[in-house]
Amino acid sequence: MNPYYHRATFLISAAQISQTPPDEGYEVAFAGRSNAGKSSAINTLCQQKSLARTSKTPGRTRLLNFFELDEERRLVDLPGYGYAKVAESVKNQWQQSLAQYMEQRQCLKGLILLMDCRHPMPDFDRQMLDWNVHNGFPTHILLTKSDKLKKGPANSALLKMRREIAHYGDTVSVQLFS
Repeated sequence: MNPYYHRATFLISAAQISQTPPDEGYEVAFAGRSNAGKSSAINTLCQQKSLARTSKTPGRTRLLNFFELDEERRLVDLPGYGYAKVAESVKNQWQQSLAQYMEQRQCLKGLILLMDCRHPMPDFDRQMLDWNVHNGFPTHILLTKSDKLKKGPANSALLKMRREIAHYGDTVSVQLFS
């Protein structure tokens, strides 16, 4: 693991695009359903147990959370979509913030898209992937919760996903993650 990520620190949470850090440098965002494990993936990557807050309850990440690697590089934990048990108006606000961030943020350079390997590529994940590729963002898919499957079914899910994304070329990659 690159020790560069071990220096990550929490920077700021933003409810709206106007509250985000200056739009300069480089950002990689983590996106996925409300229970996909975005915050856990950031913690694992940075080898810090409580850098990004995690919860067993879907939908706890409600803001755009920025983590600074250095003065020019950041990781961004985006609000999830899907399972969260919150009012529809709150979900709509999250989706609006997410859309504005994805469309307007010039320093966004790539996306980590997290999917449960037991239920890969639901409609919204496919839409997110298509949008990223259309806009020229490299995307890396993490098939999370692979530890919940035996080795054979997990590898089968990975191979199936590789076949499904092959037409995107080298702008999309995938790996198992737990």
